[in-house]
Amino acid sequence: MNAKASPTTSGLDILKWLIVTVLVLAGVFGNAHYSEESLLYRIIALLVLAGIAGFAAFQTEKGRNFWALLKEARIEIRKVVWPTQAETRQTTLIVLAVVLVVAILLWGLDSLLSFSVSELIG
Repeated sequence: MNAKASPTTSGLDILKWLIVTVLVLAGVFGNAHYSEESLLYRIIALLVLAGIAGFAAFQTEKGRNFWALLKEARIEIRKVVWPTQAETRQTTLIVLAVVLVVAILLWGLDSLLSFSVSELIG
């Protein structure tokens, strides 16, 4: 990929983003204007507009970069080693135990400080 985009590509990208913006605004205003129409028809119209706007957005340089990022993220997610059910259960129990111990320590400290302040004040 080129580090610098040519001016024509940049101009075309601006035009494409303008089309995306117009489509999104048309969806927003159309949905408000036709609020008395069936919800199903409005949802279908919004999905069609979103699909066209998404297609136009993915034709830009940033859109292609974003699509490449999504593909790379999918590859990385496949590499993740997910914990087994036993490991998840053990980790959850350890977290619960630590939270319980910290809660008891904070309660004890709060009680001690509250008692000390009440004795000091009288």
